[in-house]
Amino acid sequence: MIRPIELVIFDCDGVLVDTERIATRIQVSLGAELGWPLTEGDVIDLFMGRSNASVREQIAARLGEETAGVWEKRFVQLHREAVDAGLTAVEGLPEALDAITLPTCVASSGSHEKMRHTLGRTGLYDRFAGRIYSATEVARGKPAPDLFLYAAQRMGVDPAACAVVEDSRPGVDAARAAGMRAFGFGGGMTPAERLEGPGTRVFHDMRDLPGLIAAG
Repeated sequence: MIRPIELVIFDCDGVLVDTERIATRIQVSLGAELGWPLTEGDVIDLFMGRSNASVREQIAARLGEETAGVWEKRFVQLHREAVDAGLTAVEGLPEALDAITLPTCVASSGSHEKMRHTLGRTGLYDRFAGRIYSATEVARGKPAPDLFLYAAQRMGVDPAACAVVEDSRPGVDAARAAGMRAFGFGGGMTPAERLEGPGTRVFHDMRDLPGLIAAG
């Protein structure tokens, strides 16, 4: 028997705040500048949904530690500037949050500092304050299940009663590995078909999420 959903775990980038388009654009630009030509699709495949440590490891393997350090520093600077210039919440997200009555939390590959900035700029931070978890707190980032299992433990909910809202392939893979139901948001950067899989419901409009969660 399928357990009723007791907790909704949201990814941050691309699910709550519309940062993935910003990040992808910056990564493509930095790749061209620093010696690793990347397409938008390359960035989605290699970097999206993964921790900062994982991204840096990939860059270091390709270009060396020194260049990886420069890349990371430049990315943080450019990302902050772009967020300050006009970041918005994902379309339909505020309405969806208003309609979801179950407990919620955030579990993201991003750092707490980054989430304070992006969620703060969009007016969402106070909705989740005290219930925000980062991959920096666990041994392994997505697609490993560690972060989602940690969030469930901190929230006091059995993983089988959790639902995860994700927009990346590593994210939905992590949810499945944690034994949680996944709702794959196909309205972002990742092609919807890449989110499909067992225990996963793919949707395209955040305003549809409350009804999907209510239906289990």
